Amino acid sequence: MTESAAASRPRRRWLRRIAAVLGVLLLIVVVAGAWYVQPQADLPEAAAAMASTSQVAVSQDHGWLEFRPTDSEPTTGFIFYPGAKVEPAAYARSAQAIAEAGYLVVIVPMPLNLAILGVNKADEVMAAYPDIQHWAIGGHSLGGAMAGQYARCQPAIEGLALWAAFPNGDLSARDDMAALSIWGSLDAGAERFGSEATKATLPPDTRYVVIEGGNHEQMGDYTGQPNDPPATISRDAQQAQVQQATIELLAEIDARPAPQASPGTSVLLPGC
Repeated sequence: MTESAAASRPRRRWLRRIAAVLGVLLLIVVVAGAWYVQPQADLPEAAAAMASTSQVAVSQDHGWLEFRPTDSEPTTGFIFYPGAKVEPAAYARSAQAIAEAGYLVVIVPMPLNLAILGVNKADEVMAAYPDIQHWAIGGHSLGGAMAGQYARCQPAIEGLALWAAFPNGDLSARDDMAALSIWGSLDAGAERFGSEATKATLPPDTRYVVIEGGNHEQMGDYTGQPNDPPATISRDAQQAQVQQATIELLAEIDARPAPQASPGTSVLLPGC
């Protein structure tokens, strides 16, 4: 064996060891990533609310969850972005209640269940319903933050509903927008949702609703929310308050005169 060959053997062993360590680290990253994007478990109420009723027709024909009242043709629509790692069906029960009040509701699935990867999904929704005259958007947690980011730039959005969320961006200049911010008093993020700093980023006439005894997870029908204090009111009671406040927001924009042109997504507001 030559001297150079002998010297290269330890070097190859080190390279093999480094490759093995890198392989293990890569496996850990892949497994951790796969675990992270796994959605939190839906409760039985979520599946039950995915069925059509005599009052609401449920459809997934467009690639999203559509809830449409059966006894009227809605002119106001509500686009909803789910929270991080939460399946769209977890909000089906609230969507049913809002649709029963006479509004089109569309819950938008997100890539890897993360709304940050699908901020502009509302573009596709609005384009699919040219008969809708007024649009509001909302979301839970991360979904609410991304809904706020979308609404900041899109003049076709007349209403914003933040469910346990704060906007990603400054909407204080949107004095034309009806807005709602609603959260549970026991939510770990409650202090931030209601802070003066957060309020300064929302439209000036935003309505704030605190659900006494509510938490983060009970905004939908799922379980496993990390670091979420237990609620002291029922899930039904918490969601009833969320639904009513959202319906009131939609009623406000539904009462506005129809825009002269159909809502579109081609013109963004200045600074966007």
